[in-house]
Amino acid sequence: MNLPAAIEPSLLKRPDEDWPGHRLVVREPLPLDCGIDLGPFTIAYQTYGTLNADRSNAILICHALTGDQYVADPHPITRHPGWWSTMAGPRLVLDTDRYFLICANVLGGCMGTTGPKDIDLATGKPWALSFPVITVRDMVRAQKRLVEHLGIEQLFCVIGGSMGGMQVLEWAATYPDAVFAAVPVASAARHSAQNIAFHEVGRQAIMADPDWCGGDYLEAGRKPARGLAVARMAAHITYLSEAALHRKFGRNLQDRNTVTWGFDADFQVESYLRHQGSTFVDRFDANSYLYITRAMDYFDLAAEHGGALPAAFAGGKSRFCVISFTSDWLFPTSESRELVHALNAAAANVSFVEIETDKGHDAFLLHEPELFATLRGFLNGCAEHRGLPHD
Repeated sequence: MNLPAAIEPSLLKRPDEDWPGHRLVVREPLPLDCGIDLGPFTIAYQTYGTLNADRSNAILICHALTGDQYVADPHPITRHPGWWSTMAGPRLVLDTDRYFLICANVLGGCMGTTGPKDIDLATGKPWALSFPVITVRDMVRAQKRLVEHLGIEQLFCVIGGSMGGMQVLEWAATYPDAVFAAVPVASAARHSAQNIAFHEVGRQAIMADPDWCGGDYLEAGRKPARGLAVARMAAHITYLSEAALHRKFGRNLQDRNTVTWGFDADFQVESYLRHQGSTFVDRFDANSYLYITRAMDYFDLAAEHGGALPAAFAGGKSRFCVISFTSDWLFPTSESRELVHALNAAAANVSFVEIETDKGHDAFLLHEPELFATLRGFLNGCAEHRGLPHD
């Protein structure tokens, strides 16, 4: 796209939003898998800790579908603690006294990085559905621009769960020399048919909302809140396990002693899901949800390498730690084992741990001592090999 070389950064985002943190405006166009060159574009990111003199202690944290760059900071809208505040901070597993942590809002996101709600300089209006369709590889390409801007030649570690794990694998496959260690958690090398199906239910809920306006709801001054809330409710069920739902809610009624014989939220689990949906719409953009879920659907690392998954990692020297959870039915252990077999076939240095828990897919976001111990041990081993301070 032909745009002026000098761009005022404030023109690349909506004027009513100014999220705290860092912003990098990249003027050189980014080639996307769909065949379009996107540029200029903004990357919003947060950093924690201090980059050492030889720039060898940087850890890139890749966030999941509905995550963002606020790993250890209160969220600027909800004021909730950072989504990985159990993991990142002084003396925690991702120790900010030892490591320099980086987390960027993904391309297509809605927390400062260029996405469908931001301004298309060619029209002066929000991109909406004219925003190009993106892939996980496009997200990683954008992150690579940020890492290069920070002067980092090789990341000590790239880590992430769920969609974040997909980005980790893409980093290791696309930029193997730039990744010393890779930790995909509760993830897979491709999105399954079941997961694509769940995403389609969510997308259809959004597009069926009359306030979606064919994607142009911002121009119309509207918001498809009901559809986006239903999409969140459906997705959130997949992040949990039946055991976790039963333990937390069972068939308990919500603020009543008997059923209402109607369609109010009689059960606690119904009230919980409605709350999840209603709060989600305050912090997430509906079109971003469409674009990011589609990026996950398109992810297939083997297909990117002629149908052979081991070929994605051939010749790479990254150290891998693959982690799954026994009760995760969204990204089951069988998919992690398939990944480990491919890494073994590529003669990669790989460790694999399946953690026993009934917390479901969301276990990687929760207090899970075995996860913490596994990651601490792996990072300490990598740090010792790399010549970095370690426990």
